[in-house]
Amino acid sequence: MKPVLIRPGLFRDRREAGRVLAEKLAAYANRPDVLVLALPRGGVPVAYEVARALGAPLDVFVVRKLGVPGYEELAMGAVATGGVRRPEPPCTPRFRRCGSRIRPALSSRFRRHRPKPARR
Repeated sequence: MKPVLIRPGLFRDRREAGRVLAEKLAAYANRPDVLVLALPRGGVPVAYEVARALGAPLDVFVVRKLGVPGYEELAMGAVATGGVRRPEPPCTPRFRRCGSRIRPALSSRFRRHRPKPARR
């Protein structure tokens, strides 16, 4: 499937975006091998509309971004549902040069932010 760039303001809200996406994914409707995964928070309304239209189960994949110390908006990794840990190499030349300081911080944050077991 070819990626499509979306202009900001193209949809009224996330639910409308989900309905439009569901139309494009109609070939996957009512298939037993389809599962719609949502990323909180903004992805849930989109995924709900897709799952409803396709007749597919919906699940939420919880992910927590780990920010670079002092630059919290810059992601250096993520921890996700099921203990998934994903280091992300820093995206600027400045942070590439200081990798020796970021690696220990990343390890420390992975230890601190272990996902809690799901309650049922």
